[in-house]
Amino acid sequence: MLNTWPRSLCVSVALAALVSPVQAQELSFNLPAGPLARTLNAIAAQSGRIISLEPALVQGKQAPAVIGRMPAQQALEQALAGSGLQLRITGQGNFSVEPVAASDVLQLGATTIVERSYDATTEHSGSYAARAVTLGKGTHTLKEIPQSVTVMTRKQMDDQDLTDLKDAANKTTGLVGVQGVGQGMILTSRGFQIDDWQYDGVPIPRNTYALGNWATQDLIFFDRMEVLRGASGLLQGAGSPGGAINLVRKRGQNAPTVTVTAKAGSWDHYGLQLDAGGPLNQSGTVRGRFVADEDQSQSFIDYEWSKTHSLYGALDMDLRDDTTLGLAVSHSDNESRPMIRGLPRYSDGKPVNVPRSTYTGARWNHQDIEVTTLYADLEHRFNDDWTFKTGAVHMSETNQGRNQRLQTSGNGLKADGSGIQYADFVTDFDASKLGLDMNLIGHFEALSMAHEVMIGGNYAKYTSDDKFARTFNNSATDTIFDINHDRPSISYEGLLNTPGGRATPSQYEIRQKGLYGSWRVKPIEPLTLVLGSRVSGYDFSYQSATRMAFSDVVTPAPDSTAKETGVVTPYAGIVYDLSREWAVYASYTDVFEPQTNRDAGGQTLKPVVGSNYEVGLKGELLDGRVNTSLALFRYDQENRAVNDLASGMACDGWYCSTAAGKVRSQGIEAEISGEVLTGLQLFAGYTYNTTQYLDDPANEGKVFSTWTPKHMLRVWGDYQWSGDWNRVSTGLGFTTQSHTLGYEHTYDVAGYTVWSARLGYQLSEEIGLALNANNLFDKRYYTAAYNQLNGNNNFGDPRNVMFSVKYTPTF
Repeated sequence: MLNTWPRSLCVSVALAALVSPVQAQELSFNLPAGPLARTLNAIAAQSGRIISLEPALVQGKQAPAVIGRMPAQQALEQALAGSGLQLRITGQGNFSVEPVAASDVLQLGATTIVERSYDATTEHSGSYAARAVTLGKGTHTLKEIPQSVTVMTRKQMDDQDLTDLKDAANKTTGLVGVQGVGQGMILTSRGFQIDDWQYDGVPIPRNTYALGNWATQDLIFFDRMEVLRGASGLLQGAGSPGGAINLVRKRGQNAPTVTVTAKAGSWDHYGLQLDAGGPLNQSGTVRGRFVADEDQSQSFIDYEWSKTHSLYGALDMDLRDDTTLGLAVSHSDNESRPMIRGLPRYSDGKPVNVPRSTYTGARWNHQDIEVTTLYADLEHRFNDDWTFKTGAVHMSETNQGRNQRLQTSGNGLKADGSGIQYADFVTDFDASKLGLDMNLIGHFEALSMAHEVMIGGNYAKYTSDDKFARTFNNSATDTIFDINHDRPSISYEGLLNTPGGRATPSQYEIRQKGLYGSWRVKPIEPLTLVLGSRVSGYDFSYQSATRMAFSDVVTPAPDSTAKETGVVTPYAGIVYDLSREWAVYASYTDVFEPQTNRDAGGQTLKPVVGSNYEVGLKGELLDGRVNTSLALFRYDQENRAVNDLASGMACDGWYCSTAAGKVRSQGIEAEISGEVLTGLQLFAGYTYNTTQYLDDPANEGKVFSTWTPKHMLRVWGDYQWSGDWNRVSTGLGFTTQSHTLGYEHTYDVAGYTVWSARLGYQLSEEIGLALNANNLFDKRYYTAAYNQLNGNNNFGDPRNVMFSVKYTPTF
């Protein structure tokens, strides 16, 4: 079995795939000269083949560039040229590497490879098709999971020059990265927010509202983004039925690798990145990774600018052959002059005819967001069948700023553009997030059936110490066409000495814990049943107070609390293999979301609950080089808080609540990713999604998620040319979506289609050039967001380009 081999072999070269006969199908390779182990690893991952060898054979050896269209066997032979090693094909059709004249090499051709040994890493795979995911604990192929799953691989991120999570979400099937009220984003899927994000499978809350949504995330630290759409309560307990997102970080590498990337683009956008990794001792049992990134840019919006400094360091240590410890730290510091809340609209919902460069803030606007994250995980392999893993993530997030934002003094602008209001804010937020997860996964045979069991538990904690001060100032003279960017600068204490000023200190404390388990069993060969359950506890507390201007009196607001214990979340799924390539599936799961609203009797409402149903078809084609999926889904949610009109305004001067609201989200999703034709990597995802209030005193029959388009199609392809053009690659894609609604449901936010392209050229074995162009036809459009009459309408980026140079030296 795989785990009986040396650990470095398991990680570096034994990239597992189902055993299949040697095929002469040609693939497109674009591998620069470099360490032999890395090149063999890339060829194996791209072709989906097994390569067996003794790791010491390739240590310190170099491979020439492998560029062009050829069968995997030819690519391997080209990589081994001059190394003193030769390629052998076993009787089972696998590849083995051995010395040219040696007979004592470890022979592994008859080793049984099982699907759970797939490597989910996407770096150097050269593919848009992921071999496996780690989202649901352990490692499974996409076809084994009875829910919709998408993986954005490292190659796709690099080809599309995606460095920010919001941009990546808006290139992924079914996801919408919404511009929130603050500088950050809200991730949504199937009409619902995804508030807990996973880091290496450990969930932590990332979208807790504090005078806005401020969560930002660079992608430079990560190997891939795994997305599960639909209810994910089994994985992370209380939360949205929208899904789960798992960001899997880069790891220390088995062979020395250095990449230096320089970028220059529109609006004085410049970047420089160093990404280096490799073994730190002779045996390779300690491996490191270091990433440093500098990025700075002006903007198509007047006065805006941004500077980001990012650092990442990781160590992976084999404490023994069966135990690996991983440690890492990342730090990002983003300093900017932002525009908060975008543009308002006219009172009838029509957009304002102003240039896309219009800035609504002050010249002194300033925001500084720092995020420091610590990662740790330990994996112990008892034997080939049983593995224990524990992981921890701790994130410290600070946000300090002073900003002017423009909004309207009423419901939208007047016809002449007047009716604006300047809102001055000073923010000082400090949040801490902790996540812990541990699980035991085992495989065994019983009653002539194959079984997989998983049991585990996780814990998440969020605490904050926040404060902000603000004033609102109506203007009788200024209009949206004549904004004052030079109003007096502000400070926290200054706003408390300004008429109408007030300050609000607040603290969150949210704790969540749970025990979970699942059982996968194959009663007959083509059929897999999946049963699971989670028992969760949830404790929520929010405290705030108000201090008015010219006063030292701090008036506390009523505490907002919620507590749930012993909540059971069941899960059931079925997967039936129609063939080696195709499978049909169905799944059901529950979701619960605690509420803090209170009824007329002063009691906290019972949690929102819902049921998620999904059926679909999945395919792993061309020996796993292409993934496909088609899904039909429905989610029904009830117990939503709605205003209790009959009780009057008996709850702190406003309506009390009752748990009577119902919502439905349903639709269809289809996706394909991978090398659909020789040399052509393609990603295409279509979503049809409707959301509706089924029972609500004010909104019944209306659209529930105003920012979720009914139709979304995301397409991107990259083609590696062959022959005399084998140094050239070209990419082309588009994002199109139908209209969304404004918050007030009285106007449409127009849909749009935006095209992007890429041209790449491998100048030499070590130097690659690329030119990315976005919004090719300079489409003028508003992004899907929390669009309101009084603000938060943001233009999409105009046409822009980015030129990059990537240098990968040979060793």
